[in-house]
Amino acid sequence: MSDPKNTHILIIEDDLKLAKLMQDYLTLRDYKVSLAETGPQGLTMASEIQPQLIILDLMLPQMDGIMVCQQLKTWYKNRILVLSASDDDMDQVSVLEMGADDFVQKPIHPRVLLARIRTLLRRDHISSNSSNETAVAKEPVTNLCFGQLNLHFGRRQVSLNDQPVNLTETEFELLWLLASNPEKTLSRDQISQTLRGIEYDGLDRIIDNRIMSLRRKLGDNEGLAKRIITVRSKGYLFTTDQW
Repeated sequence: MSDPKNTHILIIEDDLKLAKLMQDYLTLRDYKVSLAETGPQGLTMASEIQPQLIILDLMLPQMDGIMVCQQLKTWYKNRILVLSASDDDMDQVSVLEMGADDFVQKPIHPRVLLARIRTLLRRDHISSNSSNETAVAKEPVTNLCFGQLNLHFGRRQVSLNDQPVNLTETEFELLWLLASNPEKTLSRDQISQTLRGIEYDGLDRIIDNRIMSLRRKLGDNEGLAKRIITVRSKGYLFTTDQW
């Protein structure tokens, strides 16, 4: 796991009381934390300090969090964790499709927030270590193919009917996990443990919303899903004969 003392976090949040509470909590755990009150200020500070992680509120003055996320993803390569008081699934889907890495709903539980931050930073740490390995030690490039669907692990590329499918990193990870376990039901807890390093609490909708986003991008959102199906009370299953 990356060293908190070498990790700079930017919080873009107009609720100064909440922002200060998060800053104090994370500072006590050795993270360096900066605050921005508006979207434009957050974009400027992100460009100046290049933080390892941005905590972004959806409801911001001057420019909402979705617009901020959209602009950040044109150049910012590190992790974005979105906060929102909204329970609207479409808000979550929108920011996840734009490239946000995780979503935490208010009211925020500090230990949950810390766990999400550590998980996101751990992904970067593992990725960085992998990129520094010798050519012999690197994982060989792997492809998966189901009908007209092709997944290229090394390039993080997906195509369907010979057309590229634009997925975020987290969407690709979810699709790869499902496609690597074809015709097998994966529970939300299995998915959460594998991709996020935390147990599924029974309430978090982020996995369901990523599935919604994947279905939309893969043409599986008209009526009853046939490619990534919901197995009631159990989880999700990737089919092999609908591509």
